[in-house]
Amino acid sequence: MPKYVIEREIPNAGKLTSDQLKSISQASCGVLNQLGTQIQWVNSYITNDKLYCIYIAPNEEMVYEHAKLGGFPANSVNQVTGIIDPTTAE
Repeated sequence: MPKYVIEREIPNAGKLTSDQLKSISQASCGVLNQLGTQIQWVNSYITNDKLYCIYIAPNEEMVYEHAKLGGFPANSVNQVTGIIDPTTAE
């Protein structure tokens, strides 16, 4: 199943408290439960003003539906076409 990187513009994301992050995570998981097992949240990376979330889903539309139902921004959704790491150089 395809993997996606979702860019979410959230001002001051890097300053969110543990309680705020927990609330956001709970909201996301609640929507995922509604949508069923076809979509999965892998993890997210927090920067100063953005979240970069990794999801596995059958299509881009389902990723956008998750964002819509959860009230989350999804400023861009990009399908991962490959992964490289230091072992790629070997």
